Amino acid sequence: MLDLTRPLSGTFDEVVRQRENQVLRTAYRILGNWADAEEVAQETFLRLHRHGMGFASDASLGAWIYRVTVNLCVDRTRRAKSAPIDPDYRDKAATPEAGAIREQQKQQLMNALETLPVKERAAIVLREIEGLSTAEVAAILGSREVTVRSQISKALTRLRARLEQL
Repeated sequence: MLDLTRPLSGTFDEVVRQRENQVLRTAYRILGNWADAEEVAQETFLRLHRHGMGFASDASLGAWIYRVTVNLCVDRTRRAKSAPIDPDYRDKAATPEAGAIREQQKQQLMNALETLPVKERAAIVLREIEGLSTAEVAAILGSREVTVRSQISKALTRLRARLEQL
């Protein structure tokens, strides 16, 4: 689980180095495309630079970065109407057969995630994949905890049904 209270250094460059993987990983899991994820990450850090480093705490900075990342992904998805899946996972397995099976499973999961409404997809990515608490996800998405729990429940039901079809 990501520790949003982890101390951050004060300079912009250090914050980018510390948070870049988090932003890229989250954007990729929502968008399913590395090129789009990289553009979202760039825009997130551009907004951080414009906003300045005047956050009350490191936790508020972490939540702000997640919120901006998710919002940019939602906007991009709305504009594109569908997010293509990038098959380049850069994962290695013990054997070629096991690697092929894992790649197929990842592709099926990414395809299933793509079928979810973007808010449900964001809730699943943040809660189940990034490991944030329901309260943290609610704060990032600007929702109530009960709404996040409902979105995750619906998304898991839809994912299970979609994966069973395959």
